[in-house]
Amino acid sequence: MEVILLERVGRLGAMGETVKVKDGYARNFLLPNAKALRATAANKAKFERDRAVLEAKNAATKALAETEAKSIEGKTFVVIRQAGESGQLYGSVSARDIADAATAAGSTVDKNHIHIQKPIKVIGMHDVQVTLHPEVVVAVTVNVARTADEAAAQARGEDLTAVGATEKAEARAAAEAMFAEAQAEAAAEEEGGK
Repeated sequence: MEVILLERVGRLGAMGETVKVKDGYARNFLLPNAKALRATAANKAKFERDRAVLEAKNAATKALAETEAKSIEGKTFVVIRQAGESGQLYGSVSARDIADAATAAGSTVDKNHIHIQKPIKVIGMHDVQVTLHPEVVVAVTVNVARTADEAAAQARGEDLTAVGATEKAEARAAAEAMFAEAQAEAAAEEEGGK
């Protein structure tokens, strides 16, 4: 399906471009969210007639997004979650959780603006992109911890997941040593039995 973009859409095009997209993407996302119009002769004429208004509206929303971006850029938001000893979460941190943490910290961020590159499933400091406008993207840090004290320790630069990893490595080394010792004893008994 061919559509005329009413605003810049990432990886698709800029305002006013006619692009070809899959039918489902157009019907389920672009058209209902007023990001595009079907590319018909009537809609092309309508777009050209309303172009100045759309560009002014886009400039206003971009300016608002830029001021909002200055207030949240580089901020760190703390999310408290339950996790195991190794730092593995009992679930994952979602965009909604990050938006709630940002709102609690006094910033206005919608969950639809947050883009998590890969699921957050361990405690630690994670970088997340916030797209306030198609042309305004800022980075924030999400501090995922089990308690507020752990969050403060992680903010100072301590790696809390390394403690569990070190203990596991020591336990594994001890188990391997015991296994090697048991194999040596079994070999010695076998030698003695012959």
